Amino acid sequence: MAPAVDAATRKRVLRVIFVSLLLDLLSFTFILPLFPKLLEFYRNAEAPLDASAPASKTLLSSVLGYLNAYKAAFARPIESRYDIVLLGGALGSLFSLLQAFASPIIGHLSDRHGRRTALLASMTGNILSVLLWVAAVDFRTFLASRVVGGLSEGNIQLATAIATDISDDTSRGSTMALIGACFSIAFTFGPALGAYLSSIPTVAANPFATAASFSLFLIVTETIYLWFSLPETLPKLTGMGEKETESDLTPIQRTNSHFLLNFVHFTFLLFFSGMEFSLPFMTYDLFGYSSADNGRLLGYVGLVASLLQGGVTRRLPPLLSVKTGVLACLAAFAMLGRITSVGGLYLAATCLAATSATVVSGLNALSSFEASQDERGRKLGVMRSWGQLGRGLGPVLFTSVYWWAGRGTAYTIGATGIAVVSALVLFALKTPPGSVKAKVKPGSKTEKNEL
Repeated sequence: MAPAVDAATRKRVLRVIFVSLLLDLLSFTFILPLFPKLLEFYRNAEAPLDASAPASKTLLSSVLGYLNAYKAAFARPIESRYDIVLLGGALGSLFSLLQAFASPIIGHLSDRHGRRTALLASMTGNILSVLLWVAAVDFRTFLASRVVGGLSEGNIQLATAIATDISDDTSRGSTMALIGACFSIAFTFGPALGAYLSSIPTVAANPFATAASFSLFLIVTETIYLWFSLPETLPKLTGMGEKETESDLTPIQRTNSHFLLNFVHFTFLLFFSGMEFSLPFMTYDLFGYSSADNGRLLGYVGLVASLLQGGVTRRLPPLLSVKTGVLACLAAFAMLGRITSVGGLYLAATCLAATSATVVSGLNALSSFEASQDERGRKLGVMRSWGQLGRGLGPVLFTSVYWWAGRGTAYTIGATGIAVVSALVLFALKTPPGSVKAKVKPGSKTEKNEL
């Protein structure tokens, strides 16, 4: 297939995608290390643990009551220090489930009205979400911020659709890897910057206002940058797509069914996100890790993943990328169920980094090959919806098994699930025509045009 746009325009749009998505993800990751202290702040204000304090009838006290009833169902006792973690997990699941609902709608709107229009509309919701966080002196307002953010966050899927619009078959995998690199860079530096900003007090009623305000600054900057720099890329609106022929009127011949790709995405993230969420519990139980120790561990994962995406993943065909990642994930599950040393932990973390650098970007690339140019936004939105559904359910289900039956059982079940995913990837998925790059001689003009 011919490139949808010329090389210069493609390079310029890719630069806009990279910068804007990096700003967006940095803003998004600010809050991740703050959740324990942030929720502890709201609990102390609205549902204190002190038995002598007057009973409160707030939204937070009701939510904690339901979580404590859930916690009491476990055979193994769960200490009260985990209340905040359970609440954070519940909010994370809510955000992901809202994304599962909103992603297909955002994708459909982008196919109908254009990528640029849909992305700017999404940014409006993101600005409102962060504004609510800046003003969140109570839990109710903070919860509203997360709901608005979950329903409006469409940057990742729209960036993927834009990248697909401007890439030909052979460059699509490397373009998806570029988007994945934004994740790795943001998750390497964003949480640390958010933690630092939270230590700077500016508003007594909201001790996290500094971090929230800087997050708002990044989102507003991103919106202005997109408004002035991002052109429309939807082929039917730009006229840059291929001309319609009689063959375009027939259904596209698919190498892999969207149902299979979506199911693989859902099942993979169901187990992978559960393992991610349980990792801080495991490191605390085994090694007495503090938040700073866990931050260094996650920073290591992000750094290795970004190096892999920049140097390895972007050169791999999408299906080979997915195969590599799921096998690395299977190895990580097997190790995490048995490790007894910090060295073993970091070896498993290296496998997790390889998984983070490959699977999702590879699946997105495969999905883009199975969609015509006028349905890419919707198809990629549905794929993201399935993934977010898995990400929403995974932490609750995996940690439930972890507390009911212990680490060994939880990770054995997880390894079994990933083994099923690996079998589907290895034996059911096929390589789409055109997804394997032709070899390019070093120093050639084609190689120089690649980012």
